[in-house]
Amino acid sequence: MMIITQKITSLAYEIHDGMFRKDEELTPSQRGLAVRRMPSLLEYLSYNCNFMGILAGPLCSYKDYITFIEGRSYHMTQSGEHGKEEIQYEKTEPSPNLAVIQKLLVCGLSLLFHLTISKTLPVAYNIDEHFQATASWPTKVIYLYVSLLAARPKYYFAWTLADAINNAAGFGFRGYDKNGAARWDLISNLRIQQIEMSTSFKMFLDNWNIQTALWLKRVCYERTSLSPTIQTFILSAIWHGVYPGYYLTFLTGVVMTLAARAVRNNFRHHFIEPPQLKLLYDVITWIATQIAISYTVVPFVLLSIKPSFMFYSSWYYSLHSASILVLLLFPVKKTQRGKNTHENVQLSRSKKFDERENSLGQNSFSTTNNVCNQNQEIASRHSSLKQ
Repeated sequence: MMIITQKITSLAYEIHDGMFRKDEELTPSQRGLAVRRMPSLLEYLSYNCNFMGILAGPLCSYKDYITFIEGRSYHMTQSGEHGKEEIQYEKTEPSPNLAVIQKLLVCGLSLLFHLTISKTLPVAYNIDEHFQATASWPTKVIYLYVSLLAARPKYYFAWTLADAINNAAGFGFRGYDKNGAARWDLISNLRIQQIEMSTSFKMFLDNWNIQTALWLKRVCYERTSLSPTIQTFILSAIWHGVYPGYYLTFLTGVVMTLAARAVRNNFRHHFIEPPQLKLLYDVITWIATQIAISYTVVPFVLLSIKPSFMFYSSWYYSLHSASILVLLLFPVKKTQRGKNTHENVQLSRSKKFDERENSLGQNSFSTTNNVCNQNQEIASRHSSLKQ
């Protein structure tokens, strides 16, 4: 039901953007997924109930799905050297076999890790009375990180298996990289290496449950002008379900995200160079991010409200207090969302007009060249016939 709910809302917004809003009013991501016509009943049911993603997803946009169904996914536009789109029609249909095998191997390792190591490191042990009474603070911090690290492989297994199933059916082709290798990550839901090496809260969230994050961005974050971060986290909590642990996690995530953003904006530019200093900054932010993520998601795993508050109280709400203190002490750059809307529309229209003029000039120039080339070909043919 969660996947179908996402698909219904996603399709509704894609149709609304394509049929009732101007291009100037849309963000690039919204413009790229806008649907210009109403889908038929068969297309609607096929999108919502297709066997590849009916149980575990991952979520995909209607435009990507119908492109795959109509067989146009292998003639996708490809970005060139200067960001311009180049269509590669000469490419043959790529085989997903290698991508599927690699993802199935990841599934096997994740499942093995979950069935062996994860069982020996339960998250609930963080609130065990004997552990809290006897363990030192370094031990508590290390076990918190390790226990949440051990809890992630089950998600890796489910999402990677769902991605592999779609790839095996031919869905998920994204195009070709610079080396000409096929990319099968169009609907991938996670990037494990980036998750485990995240040096910021945002980097972790951008690589975890990717399709749901994009859905939240399209339906909420980009459409609200009042506290978009807070509203997006609240919507995410409501979408996940009714367990109190979900709401504690996402409300804590709001504070953590805003605090991490403030720290990054105020300090990161001081640690760009030399490389040794940036490496030190990356190590410190990696440690801080992993601890903050683990601290935040404990209620998400425990679900109930009493054990969640037991955990936070055992840590004296230390990261909550630190995050609030950071927000009070350091300025946060305000976004320009909803500001100077008329000016932005006018600028986008003028840019669009300039691009049209440039494209017209390029088209006329290319047309002239084509005519000249055709005349040269005709002349050469006549001369060959005479000979």
